[in-house]
Amino acid sequence: MRAGKLRHRCTIERPSNEQDPDTGEMVADWEEVGKAWMAIEPLSVRGFIAANAAQSEVKGQLVMRFNAGERMGIDSTMRVRKGRYIYNIEGVLPDKDSGREYLTLPYSEGVNDG
Repeated sequence: MRAGKLRHRCTIERPSNEQDPDTGEMVADWEEVGKAWMAIEPLSVRGFIAANAAQSEVKGQLVMRFNAGERMGIDSTMRVRKGRYIYNIEGVLPDKDSGREYLTLPYSEGVNDG
């Protein structure tokens, strides 16, 4: 994979529960797992039509190097943050050739945090 495509420095986050010190209530939050260079690719028109036909929420895909994803233990409970934009990971797909070069992460758009 050419490094030039991976031009977005993104933060990978996983859900966490922390206890509020005042009330003792468990509060859902996100904790940073790490950072990685990624390509952010919206769906093509053909992909968008196919996704809508299947009533999918997938809006595009994130592509990252396999070793970075493996090291962070990326799974579909996590999300990716790029600035104020949040991308919810819908799956983790290894590349079709070797399975160990890059990961494709189909995403649905989360809340714009801004």
